[in-house]
Amino acid sequence: MAYYVPVMLDLHGRRCVIVGGGHVAERKVSSLVDAGAEIVVISPEISETLRQRYEEGRLLWINRNYQRGDLNEAFLVFAATNQAEINDAVVQEANYLNIPVNHTGDGEKGSFITPSVLRREKLVVAVSTSGAGPGASRDLCRTINEHYGDDYEMYIHFLSSVRSEVKRMVHHEGLRKKIFRLLSELDILSQISAGTFHNWDQDMIRCWIEEVIAEHQEEMR
Repeated sequence: MAYYVPVMLDLHGRRCVIVGGGHVAERKVSSLVDAGAEIVVISPEISETLRQRYEEGRLLWINRNYQRGDLNEAFLVFAATNQAEINDAVVQEANYLNIPVNHTGDGEKGSFITPSVLRREKLVVAVSTSGAGPGASRDLCRTINEHYGDDYEMYIHFLSSVRSEVKRMVHHEGLRKKIFRLLSELDILSQISAGTFHNWDQDMIRCWIEEVIAEHQEEMR
């Protein structure tokens, strides 16, 4: 079995080609639309949901069967038809062009697989069984959501707000790293879980950063 390395990709504006127009293609398109990808669907027929996406201008539909050469300039490729020989041909071309490709019918034939994903704004949790049991990964995602969803979503929002202000205010690399370490040590998550946390506004964030800077002035010299 392949040893997969997890990666978070920024697909905004990047060309992602999906060969196939059924329900499997629908699921792939859904996440790509949210990511702001440039989506190309190649299939002589597409589902009603995909047709609606096409009419909304969310994707480009090439209304024909896949042909060799369709993957040029693609950043990611999904082989998502119900015909094994076409999926295999898509994988072969993608590999020749060194483009990451997902074979939706047999993950081990492609160069990447897609995990089950829990998404709460900036919080993204991806769970995979390396293709051994997709249903198990979905169940685990639901369990994680039940135990960690709301609290961690608020915590990640807090961290993002403070980190953005630190990057704006602090240009000394060593001091910035120290502030990020101190930020991670704040007992915020337990306060959120206990219902005692009061969100910091911009003034509170700036005040905390200024206090840390004042305590570490020597390190800036």
